[in-house]
Amino acid sequence: MFERIKEDIQCAFERDPAARNTFEVLTTYPGIFAILMHRMDHWLWTRGLKWLARFLSNIARLFTGIEIHPGAQIGRRFFIDHGMGIVIGETTEIGDDCTLYHGVTLGGTSWDKGKRHPTLGSDVVIGAGAKVLGPIVINDGVRIGSNAVVLKDVPPGMTVVGVPGRFVSGMADKDEKRQAIAKKMGFDAYGTTRDMPDPVATAINGMLDHIHVMDARLEDMCKSLKGLGAEISDLQLPDLEPCELNHIEGKELKDTGTREDDPDDSGTRGDS
Repeated sequence: MFERIKEDIQCAFERDPAARNTFEVLTTYPGIFAILMHRMDHWLWTRGLKWLARFLSNIARLFTGIEIHPGAQIGRRFFIDHGMGIVIGETTEIGDDCTLYHGVTLGGTSWDKGKRHPTLGSDVVIGAGAKVLGPIVINDGVRIGSNAVVLKDVPPGMTVVGVPGRFVSGMADKDEKRQAIAKKMGFDAYGTTRDMPDPVATAINGMLDHIHVMDARLEDMCKSLKGLGAEISDLQLPDLEPCELNHIEGKELKDTGTREDDPDDSGTRGDS
């Protein structure tokens, strides 16, 4: 037990650069106090002293703003950063090396008895304000973004964002293809960020995906034609040079200005 307490204190130094010494961590970190109290409360809970465990957990909540049910099973090196507003339900199971930020809820979606809260694997990080609800499994290495709402199982190593939560890992290959096409076309595709909600960025991403497919098809067609003996020159896609502002302004003035050889405008000039 004392070894686990030592690990809980040590992980504060590993995951919070603001931690300076052990005395400061023990006296000013509500997350550390809450987890130390929970270790004791859970020990009482498993030995049948359920009322006392619940009473002490409420005392801890009063001082920390963190509510951890004594029945929750929490692994080693569990770290709570800031912590205010965290709620961890009775049948929650948390693996080793997990990190929770403030406002996280590990809650249930049913009033039925039995398993009704999430199960977290090892090395899971849940961002501020996220809600993980129901008897679902969050596998090892998962990252859940701030304010996400997760209602279904998450495979190992995935990143979840949004409401409802959606998986965003596995998009790296698509992003690399977009960047390659953008570079080939000669412009900076500022909207290629995978999680960007901007509709303009979404439209650019869609065009880049479409261009990538068309480019691949054209390359396959050229290879097939060359295999049949056709002569096809290897031409590089020219870069798209940005237009100079002065050139654009000059062209606009020329297009909108009055022409001397315009027959419709000559009478107006004569009358003036």
